[in-house]
Amino acid sequence: MGETMQNIRVMTAFLSVALAAGAGAAAAPSAADPGPPAEQCDYPACTPGIMPNVVLGAPCSNTTYFVFGSAVAGPSTLPGRLVFCGSPRRYDPRWFRSPEMHGIKEEGTKCDSYDGEVAQAPDGLFLTCVADAANDGQTLWRRGDL
Repeated sequence: MGETMQNIRVMTAFLSVALAAGAGAAAAPSAADPGPPAEQCDYPACTPGIMPNVVLGAPCSNTTYFVFGSAVAGPSTLPGRLVFCGSPRRYDPRWFRSPEMHGIKEEGTKCDSYDGEVAQAPDGLFLTCVADAANDGQTLWRRGDL
């Protein structure tokens, strides 16, 4: 009976160490295995910070971060229409109809097929896809508030 208990204790200790090592390896991906890819967001529906119930043409305050909104119904817009807070020619900012919006993108990355369209950076920065003369005319995601 004593030898059986000793074997059980050794086996339990071995299994505990093996399970702990396996859990640690699964929790911290290595350079060889970076883990699952980050979820991609290409549409307004998965973009955080879109303000609900804004009125097209009404004043707004932030033209730099989290600038998108969803419009209420009105004489010139359908309910849920995507709008953005902008300041044309540096006049007081107001809500405008948004160009096509492509979710979350990284500033400075290529946007070849989205010229003139908009997105939001992970930190909420307003982005627009523009041709960059300094980079051989490549289209890149750049700040949309400048």
